[in-house]
Amino acid sequence: MSVKTSISLTEAQDVFARRLVSQGRYASLSAVLQQGLDLLRQRTEAEEEELAALRGLLAERREGLFVDMAEGRERTKAMMAAKRAAHAR
Repeated sequence: MSVKTSISLTEAQDVFARRLVSQGRYASLSAVLQQGLDLLRQRTEAEEEELAALRGLLAERREGLFVDMAEGRERTKAMMAAKRAAHAR
């Protein structure tokens, strides 16, 4: 379903959108704006998902045990050694 609406564009936006239509890349100005809104929606959703993941990670870290840098490095080395040993078999 389509909804008719009125919008205002800057002169530069109008020139750019009309150029895309005249080049045959889009059928109409509406198609240009619809594509732009779809891209903005996708980007916004991706940013929201990323932010939620980061918040989850921070919450998990706040609830977990603190490991200092030296211990973290040792654990990483041990994990890598175990992976190498597992692949060597």
